[in-house]
Amino acid sequence: MTLTSFGPANLIKRSAETHPLTWRLRDDGEPVWLDEYQAKNGYAAARKAFADMAQDDIVQTVKDAGLKGRGGAGFPTGVKWGLMPKDESINIRYLLCNADEMEPNTWKDRMLMEQLPHLLIEGMLISARALKTYRGYIFLRGEYTTAAKHLNRAVEEAKAAGLLGKNILGSGFDFELFVHTGAGRYICGEETALINSLEGRRANPRSKPPFPAAVGVWGKPTCVNNVETLCNVPAIIADGVDWYKSLAREGSEDMGTKLMGFSGKVKNPGLWELPFGVTARELFEDYAGGMRDGYTLKAWQPGGAGTGFLLPEHLDAQMYAGGIGKVGTRMGTGLAMAVDNTVNMVSLLRNMEQFFARESCGFCTPCRDGLPWSVKLLMAIEKGEGQPGDIETLLGLVGFLGPGKTFCAHAPGAVEPLGSAIKYFRSEFEAGIAPTSAAVPPLARPIVVGA
Repeated sequence: MTLTSFGPANLIKRSAETHPLTWRLRDDGEPVWLDEYQAKNGYAAARKAFADMAQDDIVQTVKDAGLKGRGGAGFPTGVKWGLMPKDESINIRYLLCNADEMEPNTWKDRMLMEQLPHLLIEGMLISARALKTYRGYIFLRGEYTTAAKHLNRAVEEAKAAGLLGKNILGSGFDFELFVHTGAGRYICGEETALINSLEGRRANPRSKPPFPAAVGVWGKPTCVNNVETLCNVPAIIADGVDWYKSLAREGSEDMGTKLMGFSGKVKNPGLWELPFGVTARELFEDYAGGMRDGYTLKAWQPGGAGTGFLLPEHLDAQMYAGGIGKVGTRMGTGLAMAVDNTVNMVSLLRNMEQFFARESCGFCTPCRDGLPWSVKLLMAIEKGEGQPGDIETLLGLVGFLGPGKTFCAHAPGAVEPLGSAIKYFRSEFEAGIAPTSAAVPPLARPIVVGA
């Protein structure tokens, strides 16, 4: 699979009118540097924002366009921007780009940063102007070494062209931008854990409120947005709200386009920019090409390891938050994974829960102790040594680690696929339970949610 796999040529033709994120990509996969980016209308939106738009008008335009966060949570971007203080006396504010892309099965931000680094910089520049932030950081996953190299070069190019630094475009506005590589923790994808890490602290999520817009980096107002989110901003400013909304399919409540993909044993694994509202079946069959010969689709996840499993009959769901919500899970990052018929669900879930248990920050008890507990139970079931009541214990953990039960969203995301796997494939879990005549006592008393 390549990061520039955009499907058969007869299915997709990228253009500025239909593919605002990807139309500038080169066919050879090489980065688009400053000269080429400007030749492809790059930084025209920034010039428009600086010359023709008041700062509050930029915020309102993004709000009216219906842009939502592309990191998985889907919070309205314009609303988030509107939370930043209006007090002009607060002259130190920060803009953070969450580029700590560590969700298993997700690589969309990596493609944007490696191949279109100036698109992210332009998005951050316009956002900084709107939010009156004088300094920005791209908090980058430490393993993304190629992205770091390309982003740093692009930052230097932008500085040399007067697009970053002091008195940008003669406006009197100053904005410095830095690339900060993290130490490799999944929890840094949570915005307040990211802030703590940037400050040199342990990457634990913070209690909210106060929210980062009031008390963020070093106690100052801070806005945190995902890479793909920020990359949508230039097109919205350049081409307007009505055009941006028109990109989505009928029936979608989310506006614009989304980077979506499919991995697993499909014929054409890859990444595509598609309109919100496209069906998962179209993504799976027309773009990913369906399953490879000799394999059949057993289950799929719509948006990363932290989303619930769905069945083949759910492929007609539309790919937007509400559409995937109707079939019982979340859109997440929009990067789907196909599970083939040779995969044992118990083994798959044991592997997933091991990852999530390892990446817990350990701050709150349900997550710190509950996730390793689920791993121990799954390991026993995988070996055929599960005890009567283990499946009920796992379901109890799914309830106790669900939304609102833990300090942050790490544990709820970790157990969502576990609960759905038991729901749809319980027989595979039951097959790992030892005969009741075994003399070994149960591993743990079943948990009854609400007892």
